[in-house]
Amino acid sequence: VQLQAFGGGLVQAGGSLRLSCVASGSIILMNMGWYRQTQGKQRELVADITSGGGTNYADSVKGRFTISRDNTKNTMYLQMNSLKREDTAVYYCNAAAVFSSRVFWGQGTLVTVSS
Repeated sequence: VQLQAFGGGLVQAGGSLRLSCVASGSIILMNMGWYRQTQGKQRELVADITSGGGTNYADSVKGRFTISRDNTKNTMYLQMNSLKREDTAVYYCNAAAVFSSRVFWGQGTLVTVSS
């Protein structure tokens, strides 16, 4: 499965962005997630969503970000509201097969939040 992330850009603090991650194949049996990375730091989990729709968020984004998926479109989303400067990072999408150890990563999409 190939993943492509879209939707990054430059936004002012307090604004919103919606990221999309489109898969080349079915994601029905995939647990999906969004990660982010800033220069010099390790990649960190932002939010994930299981194949059954269960969600989990990093404390830093709870109440501001919403992860969702549309299996009919092989797409995962991250709605980001009330953006802060510290949300500035390259965001990556991830898919992990439920019944195997296969993991897939998309290319990053840069989100820059200005004050």
